[in-house]
Amino acid sequence: MSELQEKVDRVVEVLADAVRGYAPVCFANSLGAEDMVLTDLIAKYNFDISMFSLDTGRLPQATYDLMQELSERYSMPLKVYFPDSAAVEEYVTHNGVNGFYGSVESRKGCCFVRKVEPLRRALRGKGAWVTGMRRDQAVTRGTLEVSAYDADQGLQKFNPLLDWSNKEVWAYIRKNNVPYNKLHDQFYPSLGCAPCTRSITLGEDIRAGRWWWENPEDKECGLHVGQRIEIKQLQAA
Repeated sequence: MSELQEKVDRVVEVLADAVRGYAPVCFANSLGAEDMVLTDLIAKYNFDISMFSLDTGRLPQATYDLMQELSERYSMPLKVYFPDSAAVEEYVTHNGVNGFYGSVESRKGCCFVRKVEPLRRALRGKGAWVTGMRRDQAVTRGTLEVSAYDADQGLQKFNPLLDWSNKEVWAYIRKNNVPYNKLHDQFYPSLGCAPCTRSITLGEDIRAGRWWWENPEDKECGLHVGQRIEIKQLQAA
């Protein structure tokens, strides 16, 4: 048995454990390469795991193209959550449409409105959630575990691909002809909102294209690392 197949088998075990012990389980699909591996495995093994994605309103066109391709390739539905329009309007009124470039606090405020609050709605009533996070993606993710209680969200969190390498992710995608975001072919290893994502050059860290104007230790949106900004604070940002 190949090393990749052993890792695939382990992911299947983790997903099975999640369903067995924490139903109902949902999968937060960010439509990155890792998440497409999980999409393929959840569909292939017919796990009772619902799937959702967050549409921030500022995603690249290639991400929407992948959403459509995913719906045509797999029978499992992708539920899309949008930010509260009033909260977005409030943020833009006080910070400007591109105010997130001004400071880390303002950027995290934008992420709160467009990502964190919709995520909370998506996770409501669930027993566990699954993500495609990997430990070597960023310095902020070094302490993650495959399965741990998520105190911020109040439910169990599973990261089945935590110990996978980028090379292994792409080996699975190519071997199984899994659809993926075509921006990856243009040197975008990590994808987010269009204004906050750029391509990287050879030798740069894979997260270098995300919020490239910030320090590495600040490069989280609050979905996976505790976010303490509340909407009422955004009004004064």
